Amino acid sequence: MTAAYQLDSLAYDNGTFAMVAMDQRESLRTMLAAEGRDDSPAAIARFKAGVAEHLAPLASGFLIDRGYDIDLQPGPGLILAADRLTQERGGPVTDTHLDETVDPDAARSSGAVALKLLVIWKRDDQRSRRLEMAGEFVRRCAEAGLLSVLEPVVQPTEGETEFDLDTAIVEAAEALGPTRPDLYKAQVPSRGTGDADAIVKTCSRLTEILPVPWVVLSNGVARDDFPRAVELACTGGASGTLAGRALWTPALAVDDPSPVLAGPCRQRLAEIAATVRRTGRPWTEATA
Repeated sequence: MTAAYQLDSLAYDNGTFAMVAMDQRESLRTMLAAEGRDDSPAAIARFKAGVAEHLAPLASGFLIDRGYDIDLQPGPGLILAADRLTQERGGPVTDTHLDETVDPDAARSSGAVALKLLVIWKRDDQRSRRLEMAGEFVRRCAEAGLLSVLEPVVQPTEGETEFDLDTAIVEAAEALGPTRPDLYKAQVPSRGTGDADAIVKTCSRLTEILPVPWVVLSNGVARDDFPRAVELACTGGASGTLAGRALWTPALAVDDPSPVLAGPCRQRLAEIAATVRRTGRPWTEATA
């Protein structure tokens, strides 16, 4: 078996994480179009390259999807998305499968230290399939010596009238935590708004449930709410964040994104990084 990477490949020197997600596909096209910008494949490639150029040097890890030649020198750890998304243009991701075109061994040879799998978690008849998929993903990563980053996103089923986000986040962790990915990526309870003590309490519950380190994502959290959300999650035991939209969306609204990425977006990432360094739980403590 290939010698495995350790989580320090994605972490800062103190064992916390501030990673940048730039693996959006149809969602990024939709966001560019909504701003009246070019949403062609070439424009998407340029935007992704710009995010890598200006934000990656401050990040502990960088997540990208297949097909983009991203230069991360001097570079954080590279994470490659290994999920095939079911998503209508302009709509949310409604389901995922393992992307069989992503070869873990080839990904490692190309410089990736980890793969990421998004799992849409619902109260429906597909839970067993999704659980098996998560387990298979973790196994494939381990066999290739790659880290596994599992990202469950909870959604209500069609017609579900009683859906509590925080309860669903906890239920997903209870179901998927035992697959033991190297890193678990969770939604922020209550979307980062409302009572701080309640958010910390739910995050503490995730820390109790999960047998592995975990971080929060930014999808579903308003950009201005995200810094507080990260700090509260870390107070409850998270080891940091793997975020995209909360970091780079202001650059979508301008003809030349580089100054915005190099200015306010970079500054936002620096603030988030300082927060996780100060308040995040080192991954070594989470696996002790």
